[in-house]
Amino acid sequence: MFIPEHYKNNDIKEIHDFLKNNSFGILINTIDGKPWGTHIPLELGKNTEEKDILVGHIAKANLQSNNLVGGDEVLCIFNGPHSYVSSSWYQFEEVPTWNYIAVHVYGTVKIQTSEELLHSLHALVDKYEQQSEHPISLNNMSKKTMKQVSGIIGFEIEINEIQAVNKLSQGRSHDHPKIISELEKQGAIEKEIAMAMRKLKP
Repeated sequence: MFIPEHYKNNDIKEIHDFLKNNSFGILINTIDGKPWGTHIPLELGKNTEEKDILVGHIAKANLQSNNLVGGDEVLCIFNGPHSYVSSSWYQFEEVPTWNYIAVHVYGTVKIQTSEELLHSLHALVDKYEQQSEHPISLNNMSKKTMKQVSGIIGFEIEINEIQAVNKLSQGRSHDHPKIISELEKQGAIEKEIAMAMRKLKP
């Protein structure tokens, strides 16, 4: 994606934390020359060679699964908080803009075995059930229910390249106090952008 130099984020730890906290992404490949996307959880992890990977699964009924071939490169997009920024918050006249945080990941596909898929499903459910008042486990699901697993394919994406952008009004540091104060008057997502702006190094 197009990223002006002053918006690039090269902090790999920060990027990894972002991917872990915003793991519901968009998997994109090509079907008959047309881009195709599916919204799914894509969990950051490591493979047996300790290389960074994304792990996910999609329905076999999804046309994208027929074109998800081992060795192919795919794109995964992760969106974070974003907010409209009014130019009425500036000291001098300028056009309004949009602040946002996003990450694009390019990687190579490896189709999982049925055992690897089941392992990743257990890990996925266990991770998110921690937040439940009455957590469930796939270990307690009936064989009839677990038969649904046969309708999906699992995959790993070995990460080849990461492009990360933090567009947070870096070119308008003199306007930051006003922009932050206005964002903090708004909703939860705008407050997240304000918080990210506060963390910028002077």
